[in-house]
Amino acid sequence: MFRDVSSCNTYNYGDALYWDARYVEEGGSFDWYQRYSSLRPFVRNYIPTSSRVLMVGCGNAVMSEDMVADGYEDIMNVDISSVAIDMMKRKYEHIPQLKYMQMDVRDMSVFPDESFEGVIDKGTLDSLMCGNDAPISAAQMLGEVSRLLKPGGIYLLITYGDPTVRMPHLIRPVYNWKVNLYIIPRPGFQRPEGCSSSIKSYLEPIPITEKGLLPAEFILEDPDCHFIYVCKKDDMELSSATTYGLTVDLLQ
Repeated sequence: MFRDVSSCNTYNYGDALYWDARYVEEGGSFDWYQRYSSLRPFVRNYIPTSSRVLMVGCGNAVMSEDMVADGYEDIMNVDISSVAIDMMKRKYEHIPQLKYMQMDVRDMSVFPDESFEGVIDKGTLDSLMCGNDAPISAAQMLGEVSRLLKPGGIYLLITYGDPTVRMPHLIRPVYNWKVNLYIIPRPGFQRPEGCSSSIKSYLEPIPITEKGLLPAEFILEDPDCHFIYVCKKDDMELSSATTYGLTVDLLQ
């Protein structure tokens, strides 16, 4: 499990100073990858509106605001950038359902174990995978996510990382996660006429191999698509299948 250089550049996306400078320069709001309107079917299917939700690496995105408008009642937003957090606190001080804290996702010890029913990650693991000591940072963050999830809770990861670079991090037996994989095209993508697709519906999970990879015959119609990993924290003891390597729940 090495540093993911597939979409990285020279910036250290795990560095608070980088993000502070970026938010000071850009201001406004920006949603990485997908807006809530595209992700809503997955969020609503797996995370009830009554859940206590943790949004990791919230930045200055409006997704949490959109979720509150859709009925979500309690969203804790954290980010490594104090600039972003201060900005969002001021912006949403009139919305009690939204809370903000400056925090490094590799150490969220301020929260007790099993504090949340849902954790949503839109690009935060990706940023750590581009930073220094990527495998260590990824393990620290995912360990914290696992600790904070209640049994039966959901870690919803939206990423550019395909299963070859993300599954090795997600299927570690210590997390005891069951994983569903979905693939959605980038915003604005239009399927070329006559183009065949392996995907019947974007709302259906992708049948992956025993090792957690896409089947050899799978056609990825949009090379710049986004992958959605729905990781459910099992409340049962580790099964022999999980200990062996991978448990994938494609029936939920």
